[in-house]
Amino acid sequence: MPGGVPLTDEVVFLRSVSKVVASVAVASSAALLVAACGSSSPSSSSSGSTGGAVPQLSTSSFTLDFSAMAKLKPLASRGSGNVAVILPDTVSSTRYVEFDAPYLTKSLTLAGLKASQFTVQNAQGSDATEYSDAQAAITKGAKVLIMDPIDPGVGAKIESYAKSHGVPVIDYDRITLGGSRKFYVSFNNVFVGTLLGQGLESCVKAWGVKSPKVIVMKGDPTDNNATLFADGYDAVLAPLFSSGSWKNLATPAGTWTPTVALTEFQAAFTKNPSANALLSPNDENAAPIIHYLQTKGIKAKTFPVTGQDATLTGLQNIVSGYQCGTVYKPIYLEAQASVALAMYLRAGITPPAALVNGSVKDVDESNTPVPSILLKPEWVTTANMASTVISDNFVSKAQICAGSFAADCTKAGI
Repeated sequence: MPGGVPLTDEVVFLRSVSKVVASVAVASSAALLVAACGSSSPSSSSSGSTGGAVPQLSTSSFTLDFSAMAKLKPLASRGSGNVAVILPDTVSSTRYVEFDAPYLTKSLTLAGLKASQFTVQNAQGSDATEYSDAQAAITKGAKVLIMDPIDPGVGAKIESYAKSHGVPVIDYDRITLGGSRKFYVSFNNVFVGTLLGQGLESCVKAWGVKSPKVIVMKGDPTDNNATLFADGYDAVLAPLFSSGSWKNLATPAGTWTPTVALTEFQAAFTKNPSANALLSPNDENAAPIIHYLQTKGIKAKTFPVTGQDATLTGLQNIVSGYQCGTVYKPIYLEAQASVALAMYLRAGITPPAALVNGSVKDVDESNTPVPSILLKPEWVTTANMASTVISDNFVSKAQICAGSFAADCTKAGI
């Protein structure tokens, strides 16, 4: 897998799309990180009020068997109140229902909380629902809130309400620009974009595409993750475009709604019928576009397309030769890391510096550093599908290789 992006002691600059894009700087020191973590937790002490040893977890503690969660059980009795999780929707990605919710539930349970001590909800894409869910959770005794904001507006509103009630918030997967969260847990989103760009470049070479003419698509412009993804792949693609060896034909506005992504692509493709490659930021957006290209007679391994999230459809498009690869984010890592943070916060204990391995700066809040856990994504192709998504039980071989895809899997050695 391509490397070159450190994942520890890292500062990532966050910005709203209306601001000048800031550069990614790998510059924070361990001392600064520890100070940031200490100032952002409910207690500056490394031990709770009831005494006893404090579990010491790091980002390398989390595995597919969730065994690290049991180490947090001593914290369950040292804290009080509930942990509330609010996920954003079921449209932008199937991951929230298929993986995040069950993984978070499993992590909270194995960490020693009873079913009555936590909730995992989904706002179904509604700002009003996400806000009311947060209010209700705090009213019912939530002491920590894990939230993936639908957008920065509702995220900031929720975090302001939580702060006024003394409830720390962990931004999950997507940060709230201009918010007041205590911690942020996600994958290294600039590196996600780097993998997308590198994946497209390697696929163009492998498929023998001559004079690449690319349509570069983006996620929702109001989503900071989409901006960070674009920072990553733009940095890879810019030299190719400036050298003249590749051509950037179009850059549509961006969306996380697959039907809108298809409409954007159709408009760009109609205007630029010579296009022969697509940078798509995720599998959900890529899927209807690939189907559209198939209806136009595009053959396998002739029109490179990228993706993210390792969806079943995305993986099947990869084995059939219509998608180059997908950025896989092992969600079980993100779920466990978030729950670990919540357990420390609930017990009034400063999380270990080895767990909070990075920092981001929210430029909407005067470059305020946000202590963060930044996890490592992977680029998945047919070459490593068996050792990643299949081995992790993220998607089974039987699912990927069902029906007409069986021959493709056999050919790919899966």
